[in-house]
Amino acid sequence: MGKFLESEKIEQIAWKATSPTISEQARGEGFFRGKFRPFCLPQQYAEENLFPPIREEALEFFREKRISWHQGSAGKPSSHLCDSQVCGVNFLFPFANRPDELARLLKPIFPNIQRMLPVEDKRYVSFEWIGEENYLEERVQRDGVRTRGANFTSPDAIVMFEDVNCKRQVVLIEWKYTESYSGNYLGIADSGTDRRQIYQHLFDNPACVVDLNKLPDLDSLYYEPFYQFMRQQFLAAKMEEARELGADHVRLLHIAPRINLDFTKITSPKLIGLGKSATEVWGNLVRVGENFISVKTEDLFLNFASAEMEDWNAYIRTRYRWVAHKE
Repeated sequence: MGKFLESEKIEQIAWKATSPTISEQARGEGFFRGKFRPFCLPQQYAEENLFPPIREEALEFFREKRISWHQGSAGKPSSHLCDSQVCGVNFLFPFANRPDELARLLKPIFPNIQRMLPVEDKRYVSFEWIGEENYLEERVQRDGVRTRGANFTSPDAIVMFEDVNCKRQVVLIEWKYTESYSGNYLGIADSGTDRRQIYQHLFDNPACVVDLNKLPDLDSLYYEPFYQFMRQQFLAAKMEEARELGADHVRLLHIAPRINLDFTKITSPKLIGLGKSATEVWGNLVRVGENFISVKTEDLFLNFASAEMEDWNAYIRTRYRWVAHKE
């Protein structure tokens, strides 16, 4: 368990006790993974894990799109106050109907933005995107339905814009919060499924997004977070090849807190030495470097201010105080 997660639990317990966005009934301990925990909400009040103005809309959107809440139940999000998916929704969902504000937020990363484009249902940010087709040939359940947010490669969010050259750019966003990963090998699932066989066809493609000349062997990617990076980068490439959403270019944007040093660990033994952090290693392995972008959450949000979003800004800086930390 990471040091940042442990320190953030303490922060979130204090926030829950004092925040006016939490009802008195929700201030108690929540039952999570077999026991009552102070850093969780009671499950019946799990929606209070979300920024109040987006609660109803976010719950309805996830329900309508059949998007799975990670570790949630009864159509509600996780009750864990340090949940990464909840964190990403709190940060990004408020921009779904604010294209101008979203453009201002992203312009430091993509200075050629001309205008944001709606992705889904007139929203400029959508969540748990799995692609319009099963490009990675991942296994589908018997009912034939692919689920967003569970059992399929699902970047946390997606945005789209038109650049100054009138090219359509799609950005898949992977959001991190308190994550840390062990060195467990994931090539073979607990069920016995050989995951390497599922994705082998992607490596056999001459246009493989991974520079195989730099990669020690394919097995070295079956450790988190590289296993996740690999699948999401392949999804981006396949979406671009299919011109999904009319895209001329599809990239992967990784957003993680600078303060979470636990996430930087290089978990795959054979990849040690290819970079100073997990994201740097992956950036060095991607054949076209601009197709993977890694930014720090603090850098992206520290100086963002909006008269239209003052309540949201206050909520974020009160709840996730590390956002205001300078390097």
